[in-house]
Amino acid sequence: MANTDVKVKKKLFTRGNFANTFNSENIAKAVFIAFAAFSILAVFAIVVFILYESIPVFREIGFFKFIFSSEWQPAKELFGVLPMIVTSIVLTALSVAIGSILAIFTAVFMVYYCPVWLKKIYSQVINLLAGIPSIVFGLFGLKLLKPLLEDLTGVRSAYGLLLSALVLSIMILPTIASIAKNSLESVPMQYYEGSLALGNTKNQTVFKVMLPAARNGIIAGIILGIGRAVGETMAVQFLLGGSVSYPISFFLPIRSLTSNIVQEFGYAEGLHKQALIATGFVLLLFILIINLCLWMVKKNNAVAGNSFFTRKIKEGETEKYHDYKRTGTVQDVLWILSYIIAAIVATVLVTVVAFILIKGLPNISWHFLFGKSTNANVTLAPAFATTGYIILISLVIALPLGIGAAIFLNEYSKRGSKFVKVVRLFIDTLAGVPSILFGLFGAIFFGTVLDMGYSILGGALTMVLMILPTVIRSTEQSLSEVPDSMREASLALGAGKLRTIFLVVLPQALPGIITAIILSIGRIVGESAALIFTAGSAVKMPKSIMSQGSTFAVMMYNFMTEGLSSKVPLAYATGSVLIILVLILNILIAVIETFFHNRATGKKGIFKKMYDKLTKKEVANAEN
Repeated sequence: MANTDVKVKKKLFTRGNFANTFNSENIAKAVFIAFAAFSILAVFAIVVFILYESIPVFREIGFFKFIFSSEWQPAKELFGVLPMIVTSIVLTALSVAIGSILAIFTAVFMVYYCPVWLKKIYSQVINLLAGIPSIVFGLFGLKLLKPLLEDLTGVRSAYGLLLSALVLSIMILPTIASIAKNSLESVPMQYYEGSLALGNTKNQTVFKVMLPAARNGIIAGIILGIGRAVGETMAVQFLLGGSVSYPISFFLPIRSLTSNIVQEFGYAEGLHKQALIATGFVLLLFILIINLCLWMVKKNNAVAGNSFFTRKIKEGETEKYHDYKRTGTVQDVLWILSYIIAAIVATVLVTVVAFILIKGLPNISWHFLFGKSTNANVTLAPAFATTGYIILISLVIALPLGIGAAIFLNEYSKRGSKFVKVVRLFIDTLAGVPSILFGLFGAIFFGTVLDMGYSILGGALTMVLMILPTVIRSTEQSLSEVPDSMREASLALGAGKLRTIFLVVLPQALPGIITAIILSIGRIVGESAALIFTAGSAVKMPKSIMSQGSTFAVMMYNFMTEGLSSKVPLAYATGSVLIILVLILNILIAVIETFFHNRATGKKGIFKKMYDKLTKKEVANAEN
């Protein structure tokens, strides 16, 4: 019996079995699984390192005292973040209330009322609004909206809650509007047709049938908007005022959790620095709670008739007599309101762009763009080099990781797999982490643990974590749109799964991959909070990737914080460069989407391209 077991084991470990186990298909699958699991590792690393650096403060002061104390005096080593917590909550609530109303009406207009010829243009308006860097919104609010509020209200200084909430509501509007639009478009058309068939008007159908049916998706969008508002740093840093106090007035200088970190981190040391990191940990707890709520809403959205957001019919309720009378006045008012709000949103975008360009373009010169930069005469030449370095390094690392993870999630994962659900949860969590927390993690791990200090490489590695969810989502969405018939045809012609993925499926997903690249470039170009803590803010040309460097957004931040009137025109000029770059990137996305759509629906469509990709040998085998 023992000899038989030995023989069986020997057969199991033959050269042929070993080769079958470690063939290219299985190795590739293992690599794709590892890439997908990287998001889990990244989230755990962020939580663990920020918590580890926060422990000395919690041990010295006490966790609850740190949370519920109102004293923030670094000179006396008194640290309490309750005023910042209250400010963040109130600011988020006010901005989300304003932004959600604007966003929902904007989405309703785009889906049901926007003329066909205008719909693509208006969609680009929303995309452009989403792509404008937060530092540009900060300059807009500081230099245009703040004086306007002071004139309208008569207050001496408009710093504080109202100014920040107005700007923040504009910033979160595109996020909520885009998700609400997708949710409204996902409601079955039978709902719309059935409501009209029962005699309802279009306005009644839209606001009493379609909008309630899309409520779960809209709630998910609002939760994402809350996450964006809680984590916003650079815009509110310039608009809140910076004082440690409670938000008891619309026009009182205050400080949020994020602005507290960025305001003092540059010069903090010892326990003070650890207290700021602990502030980031408190912010991280808020974000994790928000992401948990989002996960519950998405989970609940998969089941129709859930108990959270829909009302169940009670026993005997159907036997009651209801006297329905014709209504519709309210819905007609809401219809008019959707047009007004859509016009306001477009006007806001035009105002922001026009204000920055009018103020900035006259200050742009060849020397300012490409001249030698010194401490006394700063130019944008180092920003071109630093931004280019960070974009190149980030994409070289993030693209393989993101595409590999997307391939696993779409091509290899089993439906209902718990591992896949966990991966998606952590990808969503990583996408919701504020940039300031990425900056803290990058400063701790890359800057201190790996001893990179302030460096372009440290900034690029931090940006890899920030753009990874974008690459995964965009690529996976594009992969899911490739017809299964193409995979089946390739496999029937003798190609293996791995060959099918790389020669048939990925080429068809190229539009999504290119879109992910452009979106990632836009995220890197507009990022400032994370890069200030990792890449630094040097104004001279970097000598290598281990040197400090300033991107365009960081350079603009430097101009705005120096407090010199001579630097304000340079801030406008840098903002104009950022606006132009965002415009170019949005145009590229629109052109690429149109190009690939026309190519896929033309004479040489996707099936012809698939056939051309297969080797002559495979085609010959199929014909035989």
